Amino acid sequence: MTRARRTEPSPLGAIPPAVLVPAVIAIAVLVLPLLALVGRVDWSTFWADATSQAALEALGLSLVTGVVATLVCLVLGVPLALLIARATPRVAGLLRALVTIPLVLPPMVGGIALLFLLGRTSLVGGWLDTAFGFRLPFTTAAVVIAQVFVAMPFLVLSVEGTLRATGTDYERVASTLGASRWTAFRRVTVPLAAPGLIAGTVLCFARAIGEFGATALFAGNAAGTTRTMPLAIYTAFNGAGVTQGTAVALSIVLLVVAVAILLLVRGWRPGSVR
Repeated sequence: MTRARRTEPSPLGAIPPAVLVPAVIAIAVLVLPLLALVGRVDWSTFWADATSQAALEALGLSLVTGVVATLVCLVLGVPLALLIARATPRVAGLLRALVTIPLVLPPMVGGIALLFLLGRTSLVGGWLDTAFGFRLPFTTAAVVIAQVFVAMPFLVLSVEGTLRATGTDYERVASTLGASRWTAFRRVTVPLAAPGLIAGTVLCFARAIGEFGATALFAGNAAGTTRTMPLAIYTAFNGAGVTQGTAVALSIVLLVVAVAILLLVRGWRPGSVR
């Protein structure tokens, strides 16, 4: 007598049909605008639009400032993530809330805040101007600062979550074997946090090159100096700087970068399906 094959129930079988309808609508809301964007591409001029001088200037500036901003976030954000992960619950909650603020703050508000801190009439900005003759607003350095402000939370929260999940047992073992705190940090803590560190770095870079609001207010929109890809796209649809064909081409480039970043994050996520 042959045994009847046992079939596993489909996970979708537990979902009420009434829930599937809004779920499909939600997918459409997210995907259809992207399909509409792809549908507007003039493929006969796509390469020329994507490699025009204005497009290459914006692309190059976005990549350079994005890399610099990501490096700054690594230098500052990893220690902050470690501090949050090892702090008491009350202190960790407070620090985590402070780190999360740029995520929920409207980007324009962030740009105004940076102007009030580092503008010519501010305390810090005025001191830099008087002491060193250095003005931050409307410079390439201002682009990097704006990107750091909005992108660092992605890195900090990713690394902090991984550090909190790994705990401190391995660090204690390293300490009992004679390793200094710095050696334990380099040889134990950082390798254990590698999945969150890599995912956070990729997300941080993606957020940096896609930043618009804070950059527009704090750094301005000067071609070759502060006009990143998002600003070039915005400028095109306001009738200046580049053509709309170039704007669509740059939008597609940003879309491709976003998809590549999602694939990288998925590949490095612990327990991901390959």
